[in-house]
Amino acid sequence: MADADAHATDETILTRDAALLQDAVREAGSLAQSMFRTELRTWTKGASSPVSEADIAVNDLLEARLRSATPDYGWLSEESADDEVRLSRRRTWVVDPIDGTRNYLGGHDEWCVSVALVEDASPVLAAVFAPATDEFFFAARGQGTTLNGKAVRAASGSALDFSRVAGPKPMVERLNIAGGDIKLHPRIGSLALRLCRVADGVLDAAFAGGNSHDWDLAAADLIVQEADGRMSDLSGDPILYNRREVTHGVLVAAGRDRHAGIVAHFRNRPLP
Repeated sequence: MADADAHATDETILTRDAALLQDAVREAGSLAQSMFRTELRTWTKGASSPVSEADIAVNDLLEARLRSATPDYGWLSEESADDEVRLSRRRTWVVDPIDGTRNYLGGHDEWCVSVALVEDASPVLAAVFAPATDEFFFAARGQGTTLNGKAVRAASGSALDFSRVAGPKPMVERLNIAGGDIKLHPRIGSLALRLCRVADGVLDAAFAGGNSHDWDLAAADLIVQEADGRMSDLSGDPILYNRREVTHGVLVAAGRDRHAGIVAHFRNRPLP
């Protein structure tokens, strides 16, 4: 009985958090859109990562909305100092206030707000909102993926049409057994959106090169999974989130059969 009560309580909490997440991400997207294509103060973080006052404003809004409502949850954001208290929390918000900042600052439409709720190292709720193109992806564990409220699914089958594959060309070329030049899908500057394009069937497969982070991936991961796709490292192992190390290696997302074929290919022909 106690286990049933705990499960019911968890489901109630996640229903509450799902509504909170959708409202907060929509509000954050509206704020980002209001600052889009305006004169913004910008600077460089680390070696070459651009940051703008819009990134910080969106981060502050999300942190205020989400943390005030769930004070016992951890917090991991690209634009916040890492607080390792998150490692002791069962649930943690994983946030990229603006994924695709270079696109955003360049006035291009492919950027998004990406937020996931991670529980015990796996995402259980996810929202990715691209305000410039009015696309709102949402997923809850076990409940499927929607785009603007309509269910979406990853493309079925196992064949590869390289014009429907996105990612670093040197990596994708390793799938090209037949040889010859291949033409990939045009580059998508937001990694979260690139992965979500697998969930709605626009892409057959998408790759992430090394050095992606929890905040780039967690929301899109669940969105792909709940759309009957799979996302993993090249060995097929699932991605674990809210660990001390938040950087990941090469990853692939695709419909389940296509994903299995790609993983098998790289298992036999591993990257150097």
